[in-house]
Amino acid sequence: MKPIQQSDLETKLILQGVHLELTEAMQQTLREKFGRLLTRNEHIVRIGVRVRLDQTLGTEHQYTVVAQIVIGGPDLIASAEGKEAYALIDEVVEKLDHLLERRHGKRKDHRNHPKDVEVGGAIPKTESMEAAEDDELNA
Repeated sequence: MKPIQQSDLETKLILQGVHLELTEAMQQTLREKFGRLLTRNEHIVRIGVRVRLDQTLGTEHQYTVVAQIVIGGPDLIASAEGKEAYALIDEVVEKLDHLLERRHGKRKDHRNHPKDVEVGGAIPKTESMEAAEDDELNA
């Protein structure tokens, strides 16, 4: 694992607050947690994180955290809902970490254990090189 550069972190990590202002403390937590994912896989193009304040129930807030990792192949998406924003951030990071590990394992298995190709019909036989040369000499 190589350390992530600060400029690289700023270009690859997109933070967005929907119906709430992301405080400096929350932004720092998001950079720290999701920056770890960037160090684990250098093929990540970008990580988008949205923290949304859905509704207020009396004095309690309802949050939704959605994160998307843009990477070669299908994007990895994780989300969580609840009342504690920082706990939801941790939960989403764990989900994405698990998805990255699973994806890496599948790619590794595919590379190390290729599947045999099955041909549906009979394969035509070709003449051997010696028989072809003999036919040319006799002609």
